[in-house]
Amino acid sequence: MKKKGFLIDMDGVIYKGSEPIPGAVEFINGLRDQGLPFLFLTNNSQKTSRDVCYKLNKMGFRVTDADIFTCAMATARYLASKKENGTAYVIGEGGLLTELYNAGYSIVDDQPDYVIIGEGRTIMLESVDKALNMIMKGAKLIATNLDPNCPMGDGKYRAGCGAMVAMLETASGIKAFSVGKPSPVMMRMARKALQLTTDETVMIGDTMGTDILGAGSMGFTTILTLSGVTKEEDLTHFGYSPDFIIRSIKDLLNEELFARVVGNTVLTDVMY
Repeated sequence: MKKKGFLIDMDGVIYKGSEPIPGAVEFINGLRDQGLPFLFLTNNSQKTSRDVCYKLNKMGFRVTDADIFTCAMATARYLASKKENGTAYVIGEGGLLTELYNAGYSIVDDQPDYVIIGEGRTIMLESVDKALNMIMKGAKLIATNLDPNCPMGDGKYRAGCGAMVAMLETASGIKAFSVGKPSPVMMRMARKALQLTTDETVMIGDTMGTDILGAGSMGFTTILTLSGVTKEEDLTHFGYSPDFIIRSIKDLLNEELFARVVGNTVLTDVMY
């Protein structure tokens, strides 16, 4: 078996809401038993890696904090590499604030180096106006991700980070720099965290515009699962394709299919 490691999206791939997708627990715990490296990638900046790990453990996944890589972590590390001990005005929640503190950043209300936008359930327009004025005075606009909306289960959605960023971009005339998927910044950090080369890296995701686009652009092997937001009929709308298409992660419990993925026997047809 060739050396392979897996970058794995979460919502719609291994769980929906508070319930694991059938076969997901067995697949992830199987990777752990086989010693195959993996890392969960999420564009949700609200929760810390410890919070996410706790949720997964409750579902039966044998994972640790180190198996989680959030866009908040990617954003904080990126900014620390550009400016040590910088300052930021943040619209977001605990996960993003924690990672910025860990990276040596100070959270301020006046003349920040950066205005950073993440997810938030109680964002006030007063905060947005404040951020706008900081941007107009020279603060750089950073987005943890550009997802326009976030699924909440039961067919419901809420506005995502990208929607808030779009409002500030329109008001200021300045484009944000985004660190989360599909940005190569987050993809490259995740690959390096697993100490993998490009051809050793496999991305499993349910979203064409983030998971598959980002990983495919990096040259990773891509697996689209139809258990989340993307449906098979949607694929005609895109000018690029995943390497593999599966109904759900349960299909990867099939030894023959898993061997084809690990062996890079690429088929763009549906694999079930």
